[in-house]
Amino acid sequence: MVEGHSVVEATVIFGLRTFGASPLPVQVGLEYDTGEPYAVTTAYQTGRGTVRWMFSRDLLADGLLTATGDGDVTISPANDPSLIVLELNAPDGSAVLEASAQEIAAFLDRTYELVPMGGEGRWFNFDVEIGKLALRSAD
Repeated sequence: MVEGHSVVEATVIFGLRTFGASPLPVQVGLEYDTGEPYAVTTAYQTGRGTVRWMFSRDLLADGLLTATGDGDVTISPANDPSLIVLELNAPDGSAVLEASAQEIAAFLDRTYELVPMGGEGRWFNFDVEIGKLALRSAD
């Protein structure tokens, strides 16, 4: 396992798709932390506070090229090839967002500079993570 960790952050303006209107701009923070090398976190503000979603970095990368995901998070290229579509579904609501494919690709490129694709296992401490799960199940 690699010691220490680094974080890649970016702010991207996503468009919140609304029925019958132009997308509303939403500032979304993207974060990749080598302490969680398989995941990307998004965060944006709503009237209820900050909404955070964590999903696979591979899911985000694959969504640049083809429709991917199942369940709560799906990502796909838009009809406009310069955009991707991110669909988020939760029990208390859902959102369909679009973002610049180029900005997402640039963010991913920065993450791959830190942790190349397939190199996540060097950064991930399986024993620590299994210990966390064991503590959660004991609660």
